[in-house]
Amino acid sequence: MEAAVRDFTTDQSCMALNTVTVRKQGDLQAIIDACLRHKIPAIVPWREQVAELGLRTASRAIERAGLVVPGYCRGGMMVADESRLGEARDDNRRAVDEAAELGAKCLVLVVGGLPQFSRPGSAPSKDIGAARALVADEIARLLPYAVKCGVRLALEPLHPVHAANRACVNTLGQALDLCDAIDQTGQGGLGVAVDVYHTWWDPDLANQIARAGAARLHAFHVCDWLVPTRHPLTDRGMMGDGVIDIPRIRGWVESAGYQGFCEVEILSDVWWARSMDDTLHACVRAMREAV
Repeated sequence: MEAAVRDFTTDQSCMALNTVTVRKQGDLQAIIDACLRHKIPAIVPWREQVAELGLRTASRAIERAGLVVPGYCRGGMMVADESRLGEARDDNRRAVDEAAELGAKCLVLVVGGLPQFSRPGSAPSKDIGAARALVADEIARLLPYAVKCGVRLALEPLHPVHAANRACVNTLGQALDLCDAIDQTGQGGLGVAVDVYHTWWDPDLANQIARAGAARLHAFHVCDWLVPTRHPLTDRGMMGDGVIDIPRIRGWVESAGYQGFCEVEILSDVWWARSMDDTLHACVRAMREAV
């Protein structure tokens, strides 16, 4: 029997905002201020927005606002040829450093696809098997540094439509296989980020969420899948506007032991065209009614 899920209808204390949701309406400081207006207690910043404001300034602004930082977006893009591999490794160590400075509970990893897309300038390849092998090697290399810095790594599988250019890890099962191979004890800080947009279609999703358990479930992201979807990256829907059974997936996640934040991450030209306050008001309402 599935455990009872948390009641979000009147309580938004477990809501987090991924800042990409309103990235075109204002800078990170404006987003922090808006979170306070809308009583959103947690924020997941993107590296570009932090860099624009300045790492120390961003860290102080988030701390002053009293916001929790459940995650940081993002590390990864690890697949590269020899000419770009050092660059990728340095970039990921910097991402870990930034996450530690911000007090982020995890660094989300979008691992990269084929090398010419993951790290432009790399020699073209069609060998996705080699890309996946390199990802395993690079995560194993990065993990000890992340553990030393007190940052957990959350491997995010992406929908297969992104296999070539963004992530050659495409199912939760694949991601957990990597976790089990690299961090066999399950205590080394390597886990997964489950994003309903990327995983809802997977017929084995419930089993893999149960397999992950509380030790591996580092993040849970929500939005919705629209039909038709006009763009695979920038046409995500507001929760409740599409076809994903979000409450059922949240039930699986919480039954597996996850009690962390529920993170709204909506990349959408439609919602970016709205005001920041309109978008966040809709997010809060949808969390109560559709998540």
